[in-house]
Amino acid sequence: MTSTATALDEPVERVGRGWTAALSLANVAIWVGWYGPLQILLARQAEDFAPGTGMSKETLLAWVTGAGAVVSLAANPFFGALSDRTTARWGRRTPWIVAGSAGGSLSLLLLAGAGGLWLMTLGWCLVQLTLNASFAAVTAAVPDRVPRLQRGSVGGWLGAAQILGAVAGTGLATAAGGIAAGYVACAVFAAAGVLPYVLRYPDLRLETANRPPWHGRSFLRGFWLSPRRYPDFAWAWLTRFLINLSNALVILYLLYYLRDRLRYDDPEHGVLILTAVNSVTLLATVVVGGVWSDRVGRRKPFVRWSGALMAAATALLAAWQTWPGAIVVAALLGLALGVFMSVDFALMTDVLPKALDRGKDLGVINVANALPQVAAPAVAAPIVTHLGGYRVLYAVAAVIGLAGAVFVDRIRGVD
Repeated sequence: MTSTATALDEPVERVGRGWTAALSLANVAIWVGWYGPLQILLARQAEDFAPGTGMSKETLLAWVTGAGAVVSLAANPFFGALSDRTTARWGRRTPWIVAGSAGGSLSLLLLAGAGGLWLMTLGWCLVQLTLNASFAAVTAAVPDRVPRLQRGSVGGWLGAAQILGAVAGTGLATAAGGIAAGYVACAVFAAAGVLPYVLRYPDLRLETANRPPWHGRSFLRGFWLSPRRYPDFAWAWLTRFLINLSNALVILYLLYYLRDRLRYDDPEHGVLILTAVNSVTLLATVVVGGVWSDRVGRRKPFVRWSGALMAAATALLAAWQTWPGAIVVAALLGLALGVFMSVDFALMTDVLPKALDRGKDLGVINVANALPQVAAPAVAAPIVTHLGGYRVLYAVAAVIGLAGAVFVDRIRGVD
């Protein structure tokens, strides 16, 4: 793809299928690096390490994933801001995509050799740090290169890439035959998957004259975007946070839910089945929802009704706690989440304040993806262990998701 655009221009030239496919594959690679551990490998390590720590496996897993999520909270906007300022001849985003994926692969290999809780925690924090550098740059490439009325469809393909990454990561972790082998498989994929994009598609360069002077205090102040000054940005952030928190509460203890509540014979295989069902239905709507939103030029109705359907499906999981019920809920969540992921992403890019800060501002928005990983263990662990178990957990998740669907109407600048 050739273009005469500069890094700070509002894009007008539609991107091609090859560019979208390569960026989507890079996104798949990042999500493999996250979801292989989150769905299977970290839970299995928590079971191995918990007996010597005095904690339950649920609590240990909550501490490890929570620590990694704290790192992610800072890493995504930080590296997004650094990429905004990067004037390398390879462009603003490409250096961070390469460095982040390479560092993520090495961090996954460190996890493969972890022999206890502290090395497990360190390894997962490094995975979050490095892969968030890559993810911030990949995400910022969309408002850099994609015109507004194509962002729903491109967001749909990126959403499809996310769920394919979850499926591939879960599959690699399950099929590899062991914890260490699973981490190695995810590490190889995380490194190789970004190569087609960075090798084939040159990035837009930021001219040194367009980079603001460095002032440490101003750099740090830039991460605060006043809700009073940018209310649409604030409401969009809150909507994404609440719906992601609801989803995080559903998947955090999924392996333990199948094993301890449903008494499913092979819970790891059960997680893979539910992930596959969810993925099939998500893929059926994620691109279609984004394309439809582009064609009608509207965002909020799609986000509102997909969020409401996700809340209803989560409430069903609280009421119908059986294996068939879990399959039905996985299918409904996939249908709704597909529409939400593509259209919500387009909505986020529509409320960005300035072209110069696209990476940083999207990083702040992506905090709404990472913060639920911190909040979910803090909410879920006491509910599961002391306040009513999984039925109450999923009822709470449904209420939170419904609130997110309602708040999208407070965004005034986007139809």
